[in-house]
Amino acid sequence: MSRTLRCGIVGLGKMGGIRYRELLKHPATTVTHGADPNPQLFANYPDVACTTDWRDVIASDVDAVFVATPNSITPVVIIEALKAGKHVFSEKPPGRTVDDIEAIVRTERERPELKLKFGFNHRYHAGIMEAKRIIDSGRLGHLLWVRGIYGKAGGIGFEQVWRSKREAAGGGILLDQGIHMLDLFRLFCGDFVEIKSMVSTSYWPIDVEDNAFALLRDAQGRVAMVHSSSTHWKHRFGLELYLSDGYLSVNGILSSTRSYGDETITVARRRFDEGFNTGKPTEETIYFDTDPSWELEIKDFVDSCLTGSPIACGTSDDACKVMKLVYAIYENDETFMATGNRAYESRPARRE
Repeated sequence: MSRTLRCGIVGLGKMGGIRYRELLKHPATTVTHGADPNPQLFANYPDVACTTDWRDVIASDVDAVFVATPNSITPVVIIEALKAGKHVFSEKPPGRTVDDIEAIVRTERERPELKLKFGFNHRYHAGIMEAKRIIDSGRLGHLLWVRGIYGKAGGIGFEQVWRSKREAAGGGILLDQGIHMLDLFRLFCGDFVEIKSMVSTSYWPIDVEDNAFALLRDAQGRVAMVHSSSTHWKHRFGLELYLSDGYLSVNGILSSTRSYGDETITVARRRFDEGFNTGKPTEETIYFDTDPSWELEIKDFVDSCLTGSPIACGTSDDACKVMKLVYAIYENDETFMATGNRAYESRPARRE
């Protein structure tokens, strides 16, 4: 590469720290500026000019801005960075509403020379990439249906974090975490044309959903089932893909805490013996002990900024389509929408 990409980070919490460490590893990037309303975080960013005002980062001489902020702030930071001539890498989701991402897209179109990428890093996990490779090879036939479960346990203080508040987040567990599973559904199936859903706030005293169940059908008639939950009580990731000649199952997703367990992919070919299905196909399970997703995301973005190559995935189009899918799931449940998403108010008190 011909030069170094000067980067600034807006939001110096967990995700900002992950991006910072990956940028330090990249041979063609340097982090020069950062911003967060909490000055206590500045000590984690040595040799970075830190401020409490994100506008200072955009006004600096950085080439690219990494946005790791609450959903309520994300759109305005992205839009102002683009207007200032900066490339932008933003965490998902791209805001609280579909209107947010559409406003971002309008600004992006005014600056076509700039790169914009959103952090849908699950596409870069080893298990997902292997599943895509196997399916694209055709060795297990064609895709029939998909099932995905993405659950977290919540925990002490879960109702107090900004992600559990509509004003800051816009939506609950589906928008925060389930959006990753929906993005993977789009990776394997494309767009969906029919949706049936049930969304609820079943346990946590919050004004956003803690569970979402949905059936999605694409134009080829393939059905995808998703359950996104913050009452799972055990962190879980599971993506099953059933094909005409066998199946794939990606279980676990490597994270910094390893709370989702080992990341594996199980592969099997369907087995018919003497005219009936024995139900006991031979399975092969592959274990993955490294998570390349953060590094590969950064590489795609930096390469695009420095060489002009297109963003591989996590484009504004990807973000817009998956946001519309999230809100279509919300809106399909008339009961959830009619209660103002406050079903928890009529429930008995929780017992600790």
